[in-house]
Amino acid sequence: MNKIEISVVMPCLNEAGTLEGCIREALEALAKNGIKGEVVIADNGSSDGSSDIAEKAGGRVVHVSQKGYGNALKKGIDDARGTFVLMGDADGSYNFGELPRFLERLRQGDDLVMGCRFPRYGGHIDAGAMPWKHRWIGNPVLSALGKLFFSSTVNDFHCGLRAFRREKIIDLGLRTTGMEFASEMVVKATLQKLIISQVAITLRQDGRSRNPHLRSWRDGWRHLRFMLLYSPNWLFILPGLILTVIGAFGFALLFTKPLKIGAITFDLNSLLVCSVSMLTGFQVLSFGLFIKAYAVNIGLLPGKAYWHRITNGYAVEWGIIIGLILLIAGVAYLTHAVFYWKAAGFGPLPYQTSLRMVILATTLIALGLQAFVYGFALNILGLER
Repeated sequence: MNKIEISVVMPCLNEAGTLEGCIREALEALAKNGIKGEVVIADNGSSDGSSDIAEKAGGRVVHVSQKGYGNALKKGIDDARGTFVLMGDADGSYNFGELPRFLERLRQGDDLVMGCRFPRYGGHIDAGAMPWKHRWIGNPVLSALGKLFFSSTVNDFHCGLRAFRREKIIDLGLRTTGMEFASEMVVKATLQKLIISQVAITLRQDGRSRNPHLRSWRDGWRHLRFMLLYSPNWLFILPGLILTVIGAFGFALLFTKPLKIGAITFDLNSLLVCSVSMLTGFQVLSFGLFIKAYAVNIGLLPGKAYWHRITNGYAVEWGIIIGLILLIAGVAYLTHAVFYWKAAGFGPLPYQTSLRMVILATTLIALGLQAFVYGFALNILGLER
């Protein structure tokens, strides 16, 4: 028995109007080019006879009970028999006759071959094939963020026509169930250093007579949320570091006396804002370090050796020691403020002096407690499981 080289996997939910044409297009591409392949229809609970249409047209139907684009594709990929998989929507928007171009890249050793629909990268979008908000806002913005967050080379993160080595993608352990499955595949493939290439394709106007399953804002948010959760550097660490540095710089300038620049005076209100900025930033930064270390420790994200070392040994101990030093300094300074108040007979105090004492003391105490607690929290991650 000849081994199947490539499986064409199509997720399907009530695609009776276009499904047969997509299957025949894929089978013709296989036959015309002498490729040993199959067409797998991952049916996600169609009620319009799509399953019967698929079988009559020569497809192999895999029934998927759990709803969702990602669930359908995962099941279809798991049940595919080919060494390679080409996935694409069954709405007639993608030309499965382009299969040989994808397969050529896979045969040359690539792990993931992405289709690219955008004209600036050689692709083509037929008139009316993509809503303007997807073409000019959604896809470009999300793809740009994906490139920024993950140093990805992929120009069209959400192109539904893509091909890959089946085992390589299964090994990524893809988990999302909805439309964000498309982003998860690219993100994890990039993080795991898979060989990724791109093929310019044409996007056609789909042949559906009903509204598409895609919900622009809901699914766009799910893509963005996934990318943010997988990039703690951008979601937590960098914003936290910026807030901490800006707050600390302002605090250093203001905690002894007001600062006057031209006609503008920065005083106690500004000092309090800087304190809150520093505290909030340090908390977000610490939380980001905790999340990143945890994700690396359990294999959710790849990471260098120091992310493993941060949960063991001196890094954690130094965090606890620094936290104790800050805490003791804050308590000492607050005690000094109380004695200053006592010297005034516990009566009214000049706010310029007293508030500076109290703001500095409470800021040091809060920073010390945070550093102390997060030091122990990181240490917990280093315990044997």
